[in-house]
Amino acid sequence: MYSGTGFYSLAEAARLVRVPTKAITRWLYGYSYTTIDKDHEKQQHFSAPLWKTEYATDAFADKVIGFRDLLELRVVREFVGHGLPLLVVRRCLETARQVYGDYPMTTHKFCTDGKTVFMRVMRDGLEKELLDLRKRQLVFSDIIKPSLYSGIEYEGDTARRWYPEGKSRRNIVLDPLQQFGKPVVAEIGVPTEALFSNFKVEGADQAALNIVARIFDIPVRKVQAAVQFEEQLRLAA
Repeated sequence: MYSGTGFYSLAEAARLVRVPTKAITRWLYGYSYTTIDKDHEKQQHFSAPLWKTEYATDAFADKVIGFRDLLELRVVREFVGHGLPLLVVRRCLETARQVYGDYPMTTHKFCTDGKTVFMRVMRDGLEKELLDLRKRQLVFSDIIKPSLYSGIEYEGDTARRWYPEGKSRRNIVLDPLQQFGKPVVAEIGVPTEALFSNFKVEGADQAALNIVARIFDIPVRKVQAAVQFEEQLRLAA
């Protein structure tokens, strides 16, 4: 049912993209806030989601997202990390969708032509707000930089799989066609979480690495890569 789409809880997504779960919830599902008007009356407002997720919010007991949602979140993280207000991020996403379609931030076309979207957004009346953020030093290429996409493998213009450690270290991959998009050992397909769990059960030492390698019939170095990856995820939680 979920093959080819990926399936991630918000907690899993938070660890993988290094963003607090609370922030992801606000970005993907919107949030309410209160202001005080000139008559000192409270006014309730709702900030809408940045985009509609691949899975409907009422489809499961807990909120889950897909592979394209996950990759798009990485780009939003960069915008926010550079100090862009959500208003500006929202406008960038809306403009990019008009040019590149759904999930625009991780299409190959956007990777190579991101500055065009930036200029369009600036012409929408946000130039002062954007430039004031970095005393006229902020440029879009600082956000949409090659390193942001270095681990993404494309088929045509569509992101197909993600190597979270970068393509130079192809140990771990997230592929929506394998294990619902959960992190697996590249070219082998064993979930890193399974290897890590067995490693912990066997004593979490060098001997445990060897035992797990024998159990799954894979090289010890692959088990070690999976363990290191899972440990890093837990540090990011």
